[in-house]
Amino acid sequence: MVFEAPDYISDLPDECLAVVFQSLSSADRKRCSLVCSRWLMIEGQSRHRLSLNAQADLLHSVPTLFTRFDSVTKLALKCERRSTSIGDEALAMISFRCRNLTRLKLRSCREVTDAGMEAFAKNCRSLKKLSCGSCNFGAKGMNAILNNCASLEELSVKRLRGITDGAAAEPIGPGLAASSLKTICLKELYNGQCFGPLIIGSKNLRTLKLFRCSGDWDKVLRVIPDRVSALVEIHLERLQVSDAGLTALSTCLSLEILHLVKTPECTNFGLTLVAEQCKLLRKLHIDGWKANHIGDDGLIAVAKHCPNLQELVLIGVNPTKISLETLASNCPNLERLALCGSDTVGDAEISCIAAKCVALKKLCIKSCLVSDEGMRALATGCPNLVKVKVKKCRGVTCDGAEWLRASRESLAVNLDSGEVEHLDANASDGGGGGVQAGLNQMPPVAPSIAGGSRSTARSTSFKARLGLLSGRGIVACTLRRWSSGNGASQS
Repeated sequence: MVFEAPDYISDLPDECLAVVFQSLSSADRKRCSLVCSRWLMIEGQSRHRLSLNAQADLLHSVPTLFTRFDSVTKLALKCERRSTSIGDEALAMISFRCRNLTRLKLRSCREVTDAGMEAFAKNCRSLKKLSCGSCNFGAKGMNAILNNCASLEELSVKRLRGITDGAAAEPIGPGLAASSLKTICLKELYNGQCFGPLIIGSKNLRTLKLFRCSGDWDKVLRVIPDRVSALVEIHLERLQVSDAGLTALSTCLSLEILHLVKTPECTNFGLTLVAEQCKLLRKLHIDGWKANHIGDDGLIAVAKHCPNLQELVLIGVNPTKISLETLASNCPNLERLALCGSDTVGDAEISCIAAKCVALKKLCIKSCLVSDEGMRALATGCPNLVKVKVKKCRGVTCDGAEWLRASRESLAVNLDSGEVEHLDANASDGGGGGVQAGLNQMPPVAPSIAGGSRSTARSTSFKARLGLLSGRGIVACTLRRWSSGNGASQS
């Protein structure tokens, strides 16, 4: 008599099997979906996140795809630049079948027009997060989203090519999203200031990020404090903004995180005003772009008025021992410090940090005049230090780094003393806020399917490591890791 082993899995309820699938990687889920028709059905119904190759031929697969994946709430549609993307018909059809969609990511969907966005907005009124990049629809399509999606919390827009009318561009927002929007991120917009009404009309806005958007932004920033009272995080990168804009932002008393990256018209005067008023400041990133408009005076003001400072990043800034000593003495919670591309940071400054920064846990030094003597100072200072990264400091040798490791076995020391490279603190290129996640392949239901539920985190991590190795975004990569490990206030 032949005894067959009992099939315990067949006795599992569908709900339990769905929980098992949700704990698997995207590749494993794909394999499981091919086992039998029951597993295929359960895997599809339990998948809430989907990433698709949004080429034009996706239109013919939409009915089949969303019959199987009928519980999707997070959708990414990405098309290669050289391919023809889906158009209005496909987007409308998708929105009709995904009325519970809460997150949408559009990348290079150039055939989608204002009409397609209007149809989508009317069907997916529960949308909470929209991220679009390199698309061709314009102000009407964006306003359709804002006027129909009353629960929208996060909006990220990059290279929206449909807005090209200069001063005559149609104003955007705020619509029904005025009360719900908490994060706005604008990147590389030629007419980004047409989003001004949206920014100043989002009364509960907490995070504002502006990257490489042309025009005079002082005008918009001046109005913000009168209309938006809860701003906690502000990123300004490669903008035409001056001390006038910083003066306005200094009245945002809830401000905790400020990034000033390549804004050469911002000086010690503006930073001082911010420091004097924004006493809750926790994280400050400054890329001075070697303009020398921000230095000791501004940093001393930060030290005197911002005792809660936890993270300080200085790139292309020339602090001296005077300001560093004041920061160390007045900011007892300073845990993360990065000094990059400075002509004034040498062994004396590192020795000062080692002696004074008792709470410091992570230190990054790049392209500074530091030698092995500075490493010896770190061996006996900063009792809470757990990680040191030294990049492009020619005075620091392998022997110095090894000596530091031997002196403090629990300290992680990363040394790269290669040739000096171009400094770039452009955190936005690496996806600061996680706007562009990688897309991997999914079950072969149709040739245009990609990406799954857990692939994004691994892909993003891989990109971060790749950026570190390539030398382009080493500082940004390091800081993203710090932030993710320390509860950064982001979307």
